[in-house]
Order: sequence, then C-alpha cells, then structure tokens
Amino acid sequence: MSLQIGQQAPQFTLISDETKPVSLSNFKGKKVVLHFFPLAFTGVCTTQLCTMRDSFGYYDGLNAQVLAISVDSPFTLAKFKAEQNYQFPLLSDFNKEVSAAYGALYADFVLGLKGVSKRAAFVLDEEHNIVYAEVLENAKDLPDFQAIAEKVK
Repeated sequence: MSLQIGQQAPQFTLISDETKPVSLSNFKGKKVVLHFFPLAFTGVCTTQLCTMRDSFGYYDGLNAQVLAISVDSPFTLAKFKAEQNYQFPLLSDFNKEVSAAYGALYADFVLGLKGVSKRAAFVLDEEHNIVYAEVLENAKDLPDFQAIAEKVK
C-alpha cells in the first residue's frame, strides 16, 4: 500500500550513523524531508545526498530537518557521512521495517540483492502529515529536488 498526501507519516525509531536512536517524533513541530536511498557509496545515491548536502542551508532556514534512510548498517553510514561531509543524520533501516512502511522497499534489487530501500523522498509538515511523496521504481532516477524544495517552503 502506498502512502498518500494528507496521511499521517508512519512513526519510526532508527539507529543513526552516530549509533544513537533517532525517532521521527523527535522532530515534532519541524518539517521533515525524508530521503530513502538504496546503498551507500554508490553513484546515484551519492549524487542524491550530495544535492541535499549542498542545499542544506536552504532547508535549515525553513525549520526543516533532513533525514536520509537506507538499509546499510550504522557503521557503513558513518563512514559514508564522514567521507561526504553530510550535515544531516543518516539512519539505518537495517531491518527494513521503515522502508516497507513507506512503500519504499525493493523485493529484488540488482545483483540478486533483496530488501533494499527504493530511492524515495517524502516531505512532512510540522505535524508529520505527508505533503509530498515520491517513490521511484528506477534506482537510476533522482527525486524532484525542486518540487521537494517548493513543498518545504
């Protein structure tokens, strides 16, 4: 089942790249931009998150929190974050529950990998209702960054 605009976003708690729990509820009263990405250290995923990194100040000025989610381990995400200088938390959905709840999980990915996050973007308002949802079937495609920015504004 796919999530719809206007729906309350599924709540979650995941382990961050700093090996600390991070809950969506920690950001109540802030807009939240969720970026799901398949795998750390891959070309398109790096482009996706670097685009957010390079426009981070824009979101910071709009009372918005960026969170990036993949099925990678928190340790892999810590290395990825350090190498790319991301200013936002990378969250490990190692158990694949949050990706599934958001309709952003490939049953079968490339190279026979199963249970990998789809590339997806969600914008949540201050009450964590979904105001933008984009789940991409083709992992080579990037989210519509301009549409995301417009929804946050």
